[in-house]
Amino acid sequence: MPWYFWLLVLLCLALTAALGWALSGLYGRRLQSDAVPAPGRFAEGWEKLDQLLSMLISLQDHGVSHPGGLSREEFSSAVLDSACRLMRCSRGSIMVWDETQGVLRILAAQGPWKGKEQKLFFKPGEGVAGRAFQTGQPVLVKEPLRDSRYVQGEPPDAEPFISIPLLVKSKPIGVLNLHETGEHEPFSDYNVKFLNILAGEAAGILHNLDLFERLETFYLEMVKTLARVVDSKDHYTHEHSDRASTRARRLAAELQLPSHMTRYIEYAALLHDIGKIGIDEAILLKPGKLTSEEYEQMKKHPIIGHQILAPVQFLGPVAQMVLYHQEWYDGRGYPEGLKGEQIPLGARVVAVIDAWDAMTSDRPYRKALGRDIAIAELKKGAGTQFDPKIVSAFLKIEKDEWDKAHAGQAPVH
Repeated sequence: MPWYFWLLVLLCLALTAALGWALSGLYGRRLQSDAVPAPGRFAEGWEKLDQLLSMLISLQDHGVSHPGGLSREEFSSAVLDSACRLMRCSRGSIMVWDETQGVLRILAAQGPWKGKEQKLFFKPGEGVAGRAFQTGQPVLVKEPLRDSRYVQGEPPDAEPFISIPLLVKSKPIGVLNLHETGEHEPFSDYNVKFLNILAGEAAGILHNLDLFERLETFYLEMVKTLARVVDSKDHYTHEHSDRASTRARRLAAELQLPSHMTRYIEYAALLHDIGKIGIDEAILLKPGKLTSEEYEQMKKHPIIGHQILAPVQFLGPVAQMVLYHQEWYDGRGYPEGLKGEQIPLGARVVAVIDAWDAMTSDRPYRKALGRDIAIAELKKGAGTQFDPKIVSAFLKIEKDEWDKAHAGQAPVH
């Protein structure tokens, strides 16, 4: 066995021993608590500990298993839901620090602020949430109506309120706010400790999501630059990738695809021709018909594009769409001859968009086709080259855009 296998085994044993020691200590505390005349209280705490552990595992899995496909808003909603269930509260919010505006803003809310997240902001030190953020310590307000630190809403709040800072290496990145709307004394000492643990886990994952978004932005800007380099090699396809990206976003909305799928398809439309950076410019700009050898070289651009994008982790789904965007619905495409539903949905979307842009743009070997001819060609290819459902959706948004662009103009006779 390699050395790192045994290192992993030792680490697992050490973690198991540490967990056993921790659970033994907790069990000992439980036994001691049973001797204290406080019936049901620690039993309830033990039950909440089990609940908390399940929530932490669930949140960790949620954050780790959806890289690139999970927004901070979605994760914050999951955290807030967990906190409200743990404390049996029905009102609360999660606020995060917005560096550009210099304020805390709501990412997720339950209760009166749900759906109105953009209407409440706090500066550091302002209100209870601002004070918890500024000090890095939980702030509990037992009587909001009599506490000047609490910013009253409409109607005024009377129930106890707590704000728990979200800390990453002792640095606050936001706050978790909860109102007492359920059980008696939900913000007791041990409940606050549980909330601190939950907030700490949430803060770490939110911070990682933020880092991932920044890394994603960096890589996206890099590949966008590469896409523009490809476009610049051929003045006939200038801004082709940008047009494809815009149409992809609109078509994905028409198909009612989820937000993360829409983002991947938009990226694939932007980058689908990136593999042409590895194709000889003489072939790309040839004004006449390609020879069979030249055509075989051109057919390699999806594979080259896949090789460029696949090493970037968050672009994995995009790389697959780029690889298969030249496949035909009837199985006569390339590089693998996939058919129908075997072709990734995003690749089928990009295929229609790419074909439309190719037909309606000037090329080295011909002028742009007219709109009516391009529409007829798409319809002709539905079921053979293209997914008929995607052709139908594309022609609908194209008609909507055409009608909007020509609204109010006199008809041409």
